[in-house]
Amino acid sequence: MNKVELLVPAGDMDKLKIALRFGADAVYVGGRQFGLRAAAGNFDLDQLRAAIDLTHQQGKRIYLTLNAYLRPEDLAGVDGYLEALRPLAIDGYIVSDPGVLMRVKHIDPQREVHLSTQANTTNAESCRFWQRQGVDRVNLARELNLDEIRQIRRCSDIGLEVFVHGAMCVAYSGRCLLSTALTGRSANEGACAQPCRWNYALVEETRPGQYFPIEEDGRGTYIMNSRDLCLLDQVPNLIEAGVDSLKIEGRMKTLYYVAAVTRVYRAAIDCYLADPANYRCDPLWSEELDKVSHRPYTTDYLPADDAAVHTEDSRYRRTHDFIGVVRDVAGDRFLIEGRNRFCVGDTIELIGPQMRQVRFDVPQCQDAQGEPVSVIQPNARVWMTIPGTVAVGDLLRREKNEPGWTVAGATPEPLEKKST
Repeated sequence: MNKVELLVPAGDMDKLKIALRFGADAVYVGGRQFGLRAAAGNFDLDQLRAAIDLTHQQGKRIYLTLNAYLRPEDLAGVDGYLEALRPLAIDGYIVSDPGVLMRVKHIDPQREVHLSTQANTTNAESCRFWQRQGVDRVNLARELNLDEIRQIRRCSDIGLEVFVHGAMCVAYSGRCLLSTALTGRSANEGACAQPCRWNYALVEETRPGQYFPIEEDGRGTYIMNSRDLCLLDQVPNLIEAGVDSLKIEGRMKTLYYVAAVTRVYRAAIDCYLADPANYRCDPLWSEELDKVSHRPYTTDYLPADDAAVHTEDSRYRRTHDFIGVVRDVAGDRFLIEGRNRFCVGDTIELIGPQMRQVRFDVPQCQDAQGEPVSVIQPNARVWMTIPGTVAVGDLLRREKNEPGWTVAGATPEPLEKKST
């Protein structure tokens, strides 16, 4: 059975390192122009060179997103950007706009090209069309079910990629105009303001000024807000269907999200490929996916009898906070860089690659001068002992109902706190 690629988001260099360490076969990143995540960290040319070198040193692949839909004034800058990118050893570009594809084929014709899900490819004839235009791989529309994916595989030989985990848009393949209409920020140019997640009220035309709330509870309405995709249970079916790459969404998510989700799908893929006949989905994997910030999970359209995006009850759930990264080791002590506040005596967990994890109480910590520290603040660096196997790059998390925490029930995962 062919090895399937696990493709993981890398919004910046730290996340790229985590993605590679926790099991990605390939990563996708954004440059400073023409991508669909304008608010992500993204990479300038020097950072991109470093990212390529690091990825290739580990025998893995790196793809660059050029998947925004461009207007005439934007298209003028593509040629210069592609000329600057051409000397770099990027393994492929991810595009959706046919105009961008044509410029790539003119300026950098040897480069591998992958078609974004934004192109909403839903049948084998479309796959063959794109293949004739020089596309090497297609990320299929998320609206397809498993039988349709199998049929496309039988009728085409292009590379196939499918999203298996992460946030989804309620618009068809993400082709939404709501943000443009309400804010002037185009989702199709990488600047979505996510107005589908705002609160709305109903106004009857003969009662101007009277607003009737559309809500499930006091937190507001979620009628346009899709659940998050989770196809963990479908990994064997997707591999057997002939999908070449399983893709995780989330270039704007935290280091913890990238690590936790990547290691679960890495474990599932490896377990299935090692012994398909005796494969079972380990309950631990699902438990781990529940420990990252997410809206309720759905399999979306993949099983033919589940053809709904499930907009009801789509508030974010977050049971754990990402609180630290192991940055260095000296003997039996480890240098921890804090990301969220925690204290000596708290019960926390360490997670590493290969589903390695250990739960322990925070021991006495010391700062760089050897002075005791009882409260570890964001960005602080402290030394501590940790039981079991620990390595640089492992992450620490804490359950939100531990003493000292106030549960923020319906809030999405906060932006990462960066080191200064």
